[in-house]
Formats: sequence, structure tokens, C-alpha cells
Amino acid sequence: MAGNSFGKLFKLTTFGESHGQAIGGIIDGCPAGIQLDLEKIQAELNRRKPGQSAIVTQRKEPDTVEFYSGIFEEKTTGTPIGFVIKNANQKSKDYSHIKDSYRPSHADYTYDEKYGVRDYRGGGRSSARETACRVVAGAVAKQFLKDIQFNAYTASVGKIELDKNIKELDFSLIETNAVRCPDPASAEKMEDYIKQIRKEGDTVGGTVQCVIKNMPKGLGEPVFDKLHADLGKAMLSINAVKGFEYGSGFEGTKMKGSEHNDLFNNDGSTKTNLSGGIQGGISNGMDIYFNVAFKPVATIMQKQETINKQGENVEMQGKGRHDPCVVPRAVPIVEAMAALVIADYFLQNKSSKI
Repeated sequence: MAGNSFGKLFKLTTFGESHGQAIGGIIDGCPAGIQLDLEKIQAELNRRKPGQSAIVTQRKEPDTVEFYSGIFEEKTTGTPIGFVIKNANQKSKDYSHIKDSYRPSHADYTYDEKYGVRDYRGGGRSSARETACRVVAGAVAKQFLKDIQFNAYTASVGKIELDKNIKELDFSLIETNAVRCPDPASAEKMEDYIKQIRKEGDTVGGTVQCVIKNMPKGLGEPVFDKLHADLGKAMLSINAVKGFEYGSGFEGTKMKGSEHNDLFNNDGSTKTNLSGGIQGGISNGMDIYFNVAFKPVATIMQKQETINKQGENVEMQGKGRHDPCVVPRAVPIVEAMAALVIADYFLQNKSSKI
């Protein structure tokens, strides 16, 4: 299986399956001498872990990260940072009913077609449990990029949308509710809706918006390695993601150039920021902001028709512990992947000027 690594200079490689003994990773290329707050890294993991509220999967995992290399006296040494997160609450029997059947819209069928073998326990390597490793690496990247702020939050659940401009939002409210929406009124509606969907044995999707503040100018390359292109790849690599847009996104197609152009201030900043902080693939110092669309979770607690390995029509129903909506737990994952991209480009930018 290829494609288990992300990044060029600041690089993460992950390993492990949902119901194996552990998941983990290696962070390569992190500069030496970075003072790490290990409690903050664990706090980031706690934001993603299962069982944290009534609107997420009730799988109970402590998700405690153990570092094995690359850190001495809480400082990075410049050598590969190896870490492991042990799986403590596997219930593989919950998946025995799909051993020979394919869940609609899951990776079951494509894994079997590509590899001829699959770990049906929670999806194995295709499980979103792998993203815990990304959160660890992203937390390290955030501390390397200590002056840059990454603020992701739930912007919509189903048809319920956060109807406020970014400038009106108080990011300190993101962690005050289970949905991780910075508007309490919208958060309450979203949470009630997710609970309703769960009772119906169904699932719902939504969007996460991310704002990156205090961005340096000059990150990104103008042709294939555009900054927004790698941000898009990072977000689209997250489980259940179906779309990515930055800046004005698709709404920008409805505007005229005279309306869409960001006019300059004398200091090089712009009066508006429909460019989303990136022009020509290179950061311009303005805030970067983007949206990430998540589909409804494919496993639902309702009967569905599907096929088995023999191509026969069979009926199946989801069992076990699943998120009715992945969006609240996806918030720290979006931040982590954004931090990995910015850390990588920050190092690339430094090396290009040597």
C-alpha cells in the first residue's frame, strides 16, 4: 500500500488499523530545539477522540499518545519523532456481519478489488481512526509555527448553517459546545438536529470552515505546488471529505471582476480578502480561509440492500458505535492538516533562500 506519507520537508508517515494493537506515526524533518508542550498535544487529541459527547461515537478510547524518539527533555532533537496511540476498546465482533458483504459508500468493495484482502474490523486502514496520528503531527507543527493561529469550526450541519461573517465570530466560543460552532444559537440547533438524526438511525454531513491568521507572506510556489493546491489535497485526504473551496470559492463565480478584485492598501494588504490569503499560489499575508465539505457517515442503523463477495444481493444493517455526524470531531483534524501544510511550506521557503 502506497501513499502513507504526507509532506516533503516536514513529513508525516502513519501506520496501523482501527482494530489493531495500535496506530502511530513518524514525523520526519521537524527542526531541532522546538520546545514542546506535551499536554497541549494530548489536549488536541482529546478534541478528536471518540466518546467525548452524546453526539459522537461512544467507542471509549483514551487516545493517549506515547512518544518513543525525537524528543529529549521536551525539546525536539531534529531526529525522527516516533509515536504510538494504543487501541484500547476494540469490538471486532461488531463487524462480523460484514465479513463477506460490502457496506454501501464505504471502502470495502474498492479495497477488495485493489488488494484482494481487507480488514473488515472497522474498516482497518480505511478507518478515520488513522486521523488521530495526523492530529499528533499537526499539534507538533502548531508549536513549531507558534505565531500562526489555526481556527477551525463547524459551519453547517445538514441544512443548518452558521449565518455569520467570519469577522463577527468569536473563536474563543468554539470549544464551549459539543458541535464546535462559535455561535451558541446555531450550535444548539445543530446539536438538536444531530440527536434527532441519531434517533432515526441515520447520519448527516456538514462543513468545517478554517481560518489561518498571522500568515507570513511568500509561502507556496506558482505552478504545480500552489499553496491552496496542497491545502486542498490535505483536506481531501481526510475521511468523508467531498469538497474543498478557499477564499470566495464557488460563490466567486457569481461575481464580476470589478466586484471580486482585492484592492491594495499602501502597505500591501488588501481592502477585501476574496482571494482567501493566496494569490498566484503564494500567500500574501492576509488570513487564509477555506471550507471543507463532509458527507454523511456511510454506516447507518437502517436496513440497506447491498452485495456480497459473490455478487449476490443481500440485506445488511449497521451495528456497533458510529458517529451520526463526523463534523464536530473533524474540526481538530482540519486544523492539524492545515498546520502540516503550512509547516512544510515554511521550511521549503527557508531552504529556497539559502
